[in-house]
Amino acid sequence: MAVWDDLVGQDRVVAQLTAAARDADALVTAAGEAAPAEEPMASSKMTHAWLFTGPPGSGRATAARAFAAALQCVSPDRALGGAPGCGFCDGCHTALVGTHADVEVVRTDMLTIGVKETRELVRRAQLSPAGGRWQVIVMEDADRLTEGAGNVLLKAVEEPAPRTVWLLCTPSLEDVLPTIRSRCRLLTLRTPPVEAVADLLVRRDGIDPERAASAARATQGHIDRARRLATDDRARARRAAVLKLPLRVDDVGGCLKAAQELIDAAAEDAKQVAEEVDVKETEELRAALGAAAGTGGRLPRGTAGAMKDLQDRQKRRATRTQRDTLDLALTDLIAFYRDVLALQLGSQVALANTDVRDALERIASGSKPERTLRRIEAITACRQALDSNVAPLLAVEAMTMALRAG
Repeated sequence: MAVWDDLVGQDRVVAQLTAAARDADALVTAAGEAAPAEEPMASSKMTHAWLFTGPPGSGRATAARAFAAALQCVSPDRALGGAPGCGFCDGCHTALVGTHADVEVVRTDMLTIGVKETRELVRRAQLSPAGGRWQVIVMEDADRLTEGAGNVLLKAVEEPAPRTVWLLCTPSLEDVLPTIRSRCRLLTLRTPPVEAVADLLVRRDGIDPERAASAARATQGHIDRARRLATDDRARARRAAVLKLPLRVDDVGGCLKAAQELIDAAAEDAKQVAEEVDVKETEELRAALGAAAGTGGRLPRGTAGAMKDLQDRQKRRATRTQRDTLDLALTDLIAFYRDVLALQLGSQVALANTDVRDALERIASGSKPERTLRRIEAITACRQALDSNVAPLLAVEAMTMALRAG
């Protein structure tokens, strides 16, 4: 299985990355696998910094990790003309599972990536690769860099170490500083076809074909969401509850109640994540700091600051979890009204929410396309308000009232 097999519907991107991996392999081979590669990469398909963009679910991070694995490929087939990225050799396998010494994958469950974390990455990027090939930094959430962190990263991208490769992933070009994107080679991924996502779920995850097709259709080609919807009963129940909301905003009381329930569901998600992770993290840190056994054991003098830092990170993670859950619900609502609009206009496009077709037809017959468009705009405005740190309950209440008004 090649490293590209999980990158569905991205043939053009795979071709570009495969060509770059070939040139990267040639550079390493020419350098004798030991000395730093001094050859310029100007005429090569390989370069030191890449920017992967594309809509959510397109597989940006999957493409970056696959490319990282191809850069570390040590398959003997390369000497016979085979493309790097076999998926079986030690280099490919360890890079894909996250244990390769020269591949650092950066993902965050916080709202932002700060200056301190970025400086640590820049320091690592200056090191020579332990295995003699490439030092690869995969930043899956480059759009979460603060302005200060972006400026720190810019210096590393401007003056890269000879064998360091930066792979940055963002939803769009505008999510990174112009000075950074001007120094990166751009790769734009598209939303995968629904059929390709369903096939991936069946082939890789062993999901029932009918359920896989339904999940892929409901998420409109978003790979990770489709997998979660097909395998998680809670996710299916939460989506079903969200899709009932358009039928519950007939009066002001219904609007306010629906908004509160959305907020409560998001808070419950954050609480569940905290229960699964926070206690374990806290106990591990207490043990590392030498605290007495048991949750009530006293911390050694001078270690309270470390515990405070952990608690702050946990609060930020809970905030992000709540926002991500809300955003997922709003995305489902947009897909619902998109289907309503398709019915109103007599479009032949496939519906995403065929399991609630009765509700779609009821809303479609009771309003006009202009009102549906205004409702979609209200949901989009709510998402933007949440991104701007508006109080979640106020933003969602405003949205549900707008959905009622149409």
